[in-house]
Amino acid sequence: MYRLGHMVGGEEVEHTHAPTFRLPTPESRSSRIVVGVPGSDPTLLLKLAGCLEAPLYVLYILHTPRGEAEPGRYQSSELAFDELASFIEDFRPFLIGDGRFDLWVYSPSQKATLAWDRHNLLYAYGPLECYEASLREAGFVPGEPAVPAPHAHHYRADLDHLAARLVARFDWIYSPLRPEDEQ
Repeated sequence: MYRLGHMVGGEEVEHTHAPTFRLPTPESRSSRIVVGVPGSDPTLLLKLAGCLEAPLYVLYILHTPRGEAEPGRYQSSELAFDELASFIEDFRPFLIGDGRFDLWVYSPSQKATLAWDRHNLLYAYGPLECYEASLREAGFVPGEPAVPAPHAHHYRADLDHLAARLVARFDWIYSPLRPEDEQ
């Protein structure tokens, strides 16, 4: 059960990132850390969300629905950290095993965003020093997270029930997909 696969020796296997992250460089003019998410584990998103000040917002970007809802951006109302943690835990199997979505966490007081995409890359904007310390504490090292080409995204029928429950979880504020959201 995995979100992202690639070919090895003529067989498709799970692609899992090494525990690496890329810091911004002065010449890149970037203000983000890019992290590979090993095993599609949402625990990493939650760990970095520990650097954020509540209230938090979740943005669930459904780019490839399987009948559970319309494609679009679904924004939660304000959440405390423990509500975010409960959400992540309740939908852990879906978050690990299905690639139909991207998931963002936002802290308005810090103007900080964590954006976990369908390629198991996590883009961390905001308190970079806290993110870096949290990553190092978790055993991550500087490196270059990379997505294999070609690769395949998995959308699992056996997880459709969790996708439907996720969409029913909050009173989401809906907006259409943006061009950059679409596959």
